[in-house]
Amino acid sequence: MPNMTSSKTGLFRDTGLRFLWISVVAFALDQWSKYAVLDSMNLYQSIEVLPFFNLTHVHNYGAAFSFLSSAGGWQRWFFTAIAIGISAVILWWLKQSPRSQKLLPVAFSFILGGALGNVYDRLVHGYVIDFLDFYVNNWHWPAFNIADSAIFIGAALLIVDMLKNGDKSEDKTQADNSKTSQQ
Repeated sequence: MPNMTSSKTGLFRDTGLRFLWISVVAFALDQWSKYAVLDSMNLYQSIEVLPFFNLTHVHNYGAAFSFLSSAGGWQRWFFTAIAIGISAVILWWLKQSPRSQKLLPVAFSFILGGALGNVYDRLVHGYVIDFLDFYVNNWHWPAFNIADSAIFIGAALLIVDMLKNGDKSEDKTQADNSKTSQQ
């Protein structure tokens, strides 16, 4: 009978699941920071930290840039379902990725941690807690949070991987196709 413990250990050690700790750290930092804001700031309260950065407590009922924030409530479940679906696909992909891949699983782990941080907010609070407010003069970017930052880092790493390794996978596919056609 196969040893189930070693196969489970191998599943995490030999696949992209070995980077799930990044998701856990991103989720934990996100939730800690949001509860710190909830415990210490009133809604819409703003604290100047730097001449271009405030901590500003806001609630986002929509998606990025408050997209669909005034849609009447259905968007909460819609965005939650999308994030859960994407998270399931990311977990499946992490399980399938070989040990040789590093940058892609790291990128997807950041995205997963951020997505789950915002899903938690939507399920528990009905909105996402945002508080990082950057601005120039009087022009403010939409407020965001640590989860959004993790998603951004993951997306940036995906772009880096595409720029770094995109041609390699295309070259390998073309080489495999030419070998097949020669046979």
